[in-house]
Amino acid sequence: MTDARPAAVIVLAAGEGKRMRSATPKVLHGFAGRSLLGHVLAACAPLEADAIAVVVGHGREEVAPHLAATAPHAVPVVQAEQRGTGHAVRVALDALPDVDGTVVVLPADAPLLRTGTLRALVQAHEDAGAVATLLTSVVTDPTGYGRVVRDRPGGAVTRVVEHRDASESERAIDEVATSVYAFAAAPLRDALRRLPTDNAQGEEYLTDVVGAYVRAGRHVAAVAAPATETAGVNDRVQLAAAARAYNDRLLVGLMLAGVTVVDPASTWVDATVTAEPDVTVQPRTRLAGATTIATGAEVGPDTTLVDCAVGARARVLRSHCEGAEIGVEASVGPFTYLRPGTRLGRGSKAGAFVEIKASEIGDGSKVPHLSYVGDATVGTGSNIGAATVVVNYDGIAKHRTVVGDHVRIGSDTMLVAPVTVGDGAYTAAGSVVTHDVPPGALAVGRARQRNVEGWVALRRRGTAAEAAARAARDRPEGPDRPDGPGPDRPDGRDGTSGEVGAE
Repeated sequence: MTDARPAAVIVLAAGEGKRMRSATPKVLHGFAGRSLLGHVLAACAPLEADAIAVVVGHGREEVAPHLAATAPHAVPVVQAEQRGTGHAVRVALDALPDVDGTVVVLPADAPLLRTGTLRALVQAHEDAGAVATLLTSVVTDPTGYGRVVRDRPGGAVTRVVEHRDASESERAIDEVATSVYAFAAAPLRDALRRLPTDNAQGEEYLTDVVGAYVRAGRHVAAVAAPATETAGVNDRVQLAAAARAYNDRLLVGLMLAGVTVVDPASTWVDATVTAEPDVTVQPRTRLAGATTIATGAEVGPDTTLVDCAVGARARVLRSHCEGAEIGVEASVGPFTYLRPGTRLGRGSKAGAFVEIKASEIGDGSKVPHLSYVGDATVGTGSNIGAATVVVNYDGIAKHRTVVGDHVRIGSDTMLVAPVTVGDGAYTAAGSVVTHDVPPGALAVGRARQRNVEGWVALRRRGTAAEAAARAARDRPEGPDRPDGPGPDRPDGRDGTSGEVGAE
């Protein structure tokens, strides 16, 4: 038997969601990289319905653009006045006049629904030849939910009564309607035109369609689903609970696929993240967006990756990375910030307190610590010394820096873009490089050191520094005296001997 396929899916997303206490429409709140509405649409997409309609109302100025960006195949239908769920479905069907067959109706605030459950609902509906099929759950606290009334325990459904309209005995029922239905389209159109409004809210309830069918002697079926899957989100507490449940679901999937998650309780992933077998995720790590992690890589602890690609056997430690490509066997961190457009080559390194933006770091090249590299291309096998800054912005425009292969940039070098440092070149520590450096050359761009003798005695009289200097002067001369010759000292270390500073 092939899977049943609905003719249409109608998602109800017009409500205000007052209990969220937010200026943002409830259905746009979310987690794991998707809005509540996005989660529901993602669950519906594999059903391959002929049409998907999303009823929008409150906050439609925000919901409609979000819908166009995330699910352009879905049709937004405006419910200008929120007159109940029955009215919302009627408006949607009016926008889908050619639909004939099974229509699935569900709320936009049930983000934990699985595709398999929806498919089972459609299949059961069509196998039973029912005019309507309800998805129900048994819950511990049914407050606020519509109760499913049966003619006897486990028997036929006779009606669904909203909480506010239920009697005391009906409120004691713990089987609830989840607001998820499968309907036959033609009878549904007819029933919706006859809905009463004699209820506490004066609205057209979709649940009243069930009672009308029963009174007409038509078959109404029900399919049970776990309450953990059908739970709705109406406030921030429920939102957090749904986020945790969904995250646990994602982590279980990753672990069963061969990923080691050291501490699931402190690890958060988006639905769009992928990781290959033998990846290790350390505690307090967040993986977001379109992040992909290849076999053997290790991420974390204390790491956030957003829209990043991590190569096989790479290591990312205590870092924040967005829109970066981290090559095979590359090393990142700790305390590293990789910004969009960063590409680290095979075996490269972005070390402690390094920020890189819109730059390519070649295979085997290193930016080990305390440096900023922006709008630059670094070749293979090069080293960027500690405290190097690529000065890429002149206040109006960004300019590019090119560092060749097997270059050694000395510590505390300023590379003032646009500038090119040729293959095999060096820059002396503390240099400000404003002109291109030819291949194999040493660039020295700093003032010559000058010592002002006696300055402390003159300007800092009576201080600890002055006392220490006086004591040093009073000691006999010897090889360990700290005050040797100045910049022309006989050891030749005048900044042109090839010293570039810390790696």
